Amino acid sequence: MRLLHLLQQLVISFMNTKISFITLGCKLNYAETSTYERRLLESGVPLEVTPWSKGADIFLVNTCSVTEHSDKKCRNIIRKLHRVSPDAAIFVTGCYAELKRGEIEALEGVRAVYGAKEKNGVVPGILKYVSECSGGEALKGNPCKNAENAANGEKAIVDMPGGKDEGHVLGAYSDCNYLGAYSTGERTRSFLKVQDGCDFKCNYCTVPYARGESRNEPIADIVLKAEEIAATGCCEIVITGVNTGDFGKSTGENFFDLIRALNDAEDIERYRISSIEPNLLTEPMIDWIVSGTKFLPHFHIPLQSGSDTVLREMGRRYDTETFARKIEYIRKAFVDRKVFFGIDVIVGFPGETDELFEQTYNFLKDRIRPAFIHIFPYSRRAGTPAAVRKDQVQDSVKTERVARLEELCKELHREFVSGCLGDSAQVLFEGADKNGKMCGYTENYIKVWEDYDPQLIGRTSAVALTAENTRIEALGGEE
Repeated sequence: MRLLHLLQQLVISFMNTKISFITLGCKLNYAETSTYERRLLESGVPLEVTPWSKGADIFLVNTCSVTEHSDKKCRNIIRKLHRVSPDAAIFVTGCYAELKRGEIEALEGVRAVYGAKEKNGVVPGILKYVSECSGGEALKGNPCKNAENAANGEKAIVDMPGGKDEGHVLGAYSDCNYLGAYSTGERTRSFLKVQDGCDFKCNYCTVPYARGESRNEPIADIVLKAEEIAATGCCEIVITGVNTGDFGKSTGENFFDLIRALNDAEDIERYRISSIEPNLLTEPMIDWIVSGTKFLPHFHIPLQSGSDTVLREMGRRYDTETFARKIEYIRKAFVDRKVFFGIDVIVGFPGETDELFEQTYNFLKDRIRPAFIHIFPYSRRAGTPAAVRKDQVQDSVKTERVARLEELCKELHREFVSGCLGDSAQVLFEGADKNGKMCGYTENYIKVWEDYDPQLIGRTSAVALTAENTRIEALGGEE
């Protein structure tokens, strides 16, 4: 009853409260931000979503910390938000919030910081903030203080479990700290979160510490979310997670069980698996996908290095031969369907000599030949074994190697698209009108352009692939 009373007061007192959502980093973050927005708008509180550049009363920033550049980008956007709206309350969550809470709390305008274990507190925290502000003054120029901070003018930090220094112990996480999420707002595809955290602890990565141990909600709950997505008119789902194939640790289920259950969900026409470790994508799973399911011939598989020496030093759980055999198995299994492979590669890991880099380059060029390469220069992350190594690779060398792989990516992407010209493909069109054109994606993730037709939005249509509608002459290497 008390909560209802507060909400009623809120409706009376705060009309047109402007809120803006900023997402940095991966599609998983995007799914989570979309869920925060949806829950806030469904709360009954009159909120107006606005672009951050136009100013707002409340900002929610979902951060990334995969590289040093990501950290810097987060800090810069928070400072920029404060300049745009000096009196606004800035709420911050995400990986950077978990790893560097103190750095964020020190920034002007920050109201509260929510780490990985506190994500379910984001929406209640924002609602609590608004409810404690009287007469709308806090949202129109006077920062709200709660009772205990009003006297001394201290920054109001919403009460939450945990403290500044407890985000680095994997055992502190549990399935009860899991935030189920999916994205909405697009008629074409939705990103559905099925898993969070990672138990692999590669030697360069802070993600296990930022997001915690591998955990998930039950398959039945995820299927319900897929049905909710279908009810919005969206017909394609991208399955996402931190270590997607590791699904089931919390519930005694497994990823294969999950995708079979999702395949039975009505009104969803297509599924993509956003990323899956090569050792977790099993041959029985591949055979089942090929057998006539809704899962598409599009695989995003992290390689990280084409050198077995580097893979061992990274702490990866496979070698190049295992990886290559998995790719070859998938290609043979799909027979006449051309499979899109997106491959992740880290350049300049400590100890990566010119010779070891050439092994990666040649492995991609001669053995794998993916449709796309996601290239990441190694970023030194504090607290990881790789960060303390003495054989760090110079930034200038990383830059040169990235440039070589980018050129290879362009070559391979053009080759893949060229090999599909003349095929008839099922294209799911998106809604944007760009100079009289609209785009969509084939089952194997080729971007196709056609004359704008609102009747095609959110629908699949058979399209003959040509050099013109794939814009093959302008391909620049973007997946």
